[in-house]
Amino acid sequence: MINYIVMVNRIGKLRIQKWYTPISPRDKKNIISDLIEIAINNNPKACNIYTYKDLTIIHRRYAGLNFLVAIDKNDNELYYIEVVHRLVEVLDMYFGNVCELDIIYNFEKVQFVIDELIVGGELQETNKFLVSNAVATHDEMEEINPQGISFKAIFDDIGF
Repeated sequence: MINYIVMVNRIGKLRIQKWYTPISPRDKKNIISDLIEIAINNNPKACNIYTYKDLTIIHRRYAGLNFLVAIDKNDNELYYIEVVHRLVEVLDMYFGNVCELDIIYNFEKVQFVIDELIVGGELQETNKFLVSNAVATHDEMEEINPQGISFKAIFDDIGF
């Protein structure tokens, strides 16, 4: 199971974080600083699998972004390396060769892609085209109603 996903840039700035296990804010801050150290000090030719506390950290670097995923010790590391790669493929499909600026200015879309792909720390959808279509459908719905759905308006329409 994935415990958390952290994306940082080359110089160690946090770009995205997604937590699947309950962790206190103080512990999250400590974990993120430790993961940033791992990402910055990693030799690209070195191993991308680390032990951190009671978890295994999968680290993949794509261009200027570092993807760090914490998984349980008994999980298959190669499987989660492919999960990270699948996430990057879907982001590439959506943004057209994803870069750090896409992550910065469209972080809510990145979170939505992660939520479509991974639910509760487990990979839910392996088909990148289905995930991409779900995100595109969501974008179309936002264009139709950019303010979001107003439940008050719905209840007013039906007489509540």
